[in-house]
Amino acid sequence: MGMPSMSQFTVETLLSPTLLFLTFLFFFFLLHPSVQTILTSFKDCRLPPGSTSWTIFGSLLTMLRHKPHFRWILKIAEGKDITCIRLGSTHVIVVNSPELSREFLKKQDANFASRPLTMATEYSGRNFLSVVIAPWGEQWKKMRRVVASEILNTSRLHWQSKLRTEEIDHIVKYIHNQCEKLEEPVINVRLATRYYTGNTIRRMIFGVRHFGEGGEYGGPGKEELEHVDAAFKVLSFIYAFCASDFMPWLRWLDIDGHERNMKEAIRVINKYHDPIIEERMQKWRGEKEKEVKGAKREVEDLLDVFISLKDNKGRPLLTMEEVKAQCQELVFATVDNPSNIAEWSLAELLNRPEILQKAMEELDRVVGKDRLLQESDLPQLPYLRACAREGLRLHPVAPFNLPHVALADATVANYFIPKGSQVLLNRVGLGRNEKVWDDAPRFNPDRHLKNGSTDVGLAEPDLLFISFGTGRRGCMGGSLGSVMTYMLLGRLLQAFDWSLAPGELGVDLSEDNRSLFMARPFHACAKPRLSFLANL
Repeated sequence: MGMPSMSQFTVETLLSPTLLFLTFLFFFFLLHPSVQTILTSFKDCRLPPGSTSWTIFGSLLTMLRHKPHFRWILKIAEGKDITCIRLGSTHVIVVNSPELSREFLKKQDANFASRPLTMATEYSGRNFLSVVIAPWGEQWKKMRRVVASEILNTSRLHWQSKLRTEEIDHIVKYIHNQCEKLEEPVINVRLATRYYTGNTIRRMIFGVRHFGEGGEYGGPGKEELEHVDAAFKVLSFIYAFCASDFMPWLRWLDIDGHERNMKEAIRVINKYHDPIIEERMQKWRGEKEKEVKGAKREVEDLLDVFISLKDNKGRPLLTMEEVKAQCQELVFATVDNPSNIAEWSLAELLNRPEILQKAMEELDRVVGKDRLLQESDLPQLPYLRACAREGLRLHPVAPFNLPHVALADATVANYFIPKGSQVLLNRVGLGRNEKVWDDAPRFNPDRHLKNGSTDVGLAEPDLLFISFGTGRRGCMGGSLGSVMTYMLLGRLLQAFDWSLAPGELGVDLSEDNRSLFMARPFHACAKPRLSFLANL
């Protein structure tokens, strides 16, 4: 046997499986976005400071070892104006500074107006059909026009003010029933506040308070409990930093079980929403002959509004999937903030009786004890609004706002922000920033009423903390969220005297490690303080 020629050696070697595989890996990693972004970091502007990362995985493996993941990210970003954490090929930019927040969402808003495609938002928006989670593009523009002009405008909010009043009346009656029938009326405040937000948005969208028969004392039935719990579960996974969002090829592994849990939560939401939407749509779109004869169907709730919208050719504007996606997104956007603010604020007030007394005196002075607080009273209640604002500052419902994605390379504060970066405004870092807020950990509504100003609300356009955001991706439901929050907190304070549960010396204000909610659902004793409540 002779030695192989040079030409034979070269061909056989190049065709060997091992060499072909290594060659593939070389070009794959050379062209992979994670390597490309590393190379771009050698531009004149450097990336913001951050954690040590591996070439391909970034800090993803480190993050996966720390649960919950958001606590690890908060820790890395603590005390820094801006931080860069690379997860897979994605640069996650965490912002704790109001000035830099305004740079991203005001001065350079157009470049940071998109959203990432994530596992959780794929489910929550039915493949990115709804307005809040849709990436920049025609679908987002279409749904934004619909929601802004037809759903959350001033006239539509006024149109549904009566039903909102009925729902806050119902919550007062629910708590009063417990006071009357329980030997020790210790109220589960979290349950009551979430029942209110769930009821209100169900009435607004579907025209129903309950999906079933309701529960004891006029409270939630098993259907309402399941519905609201599923909505909160969906929201928890939207903020969960799923590994496959940063390295999509990991999705089949379902690390941490995020996708399995998300599927189950959405299944519950669909179980309650879809039959109502499908039946209503069939009725609406099957009555064309009646409309011709003059028997046009009346619009009674937001679902009717969605279904009845027409394009410029008289055809239905929204598909069934778009209607379903936007209805469930409205639920997700409404149930959490008002209930969370009311629960935390009432807990803080019980620990600060002098502030509680001040809020009660304002309510008695403006509203009195012969009638219940109405939405029309809210402009005359600056201290109540300041209490809610302070509750939101200190106790945001989620650690970060929804991510803003860079559509192109950018420079912010002399730092290079690569295209595709996800920008997170840190709700905790901004709201509790010692550089911005004097004695930041202290619940102090008076800080929002300096120099006698009474122009106070939940909105924070200067991004000193995060409420409804700003710019193209600012929350369109700010007015609705504010009214629901003020009415819920105001009615709880006006209608009942609150005291600590038996055996407690003070309210434990500890946070749950897995979320920013109170570590335990808040319970307190309630005593009716208005004589006519029994007649509601």
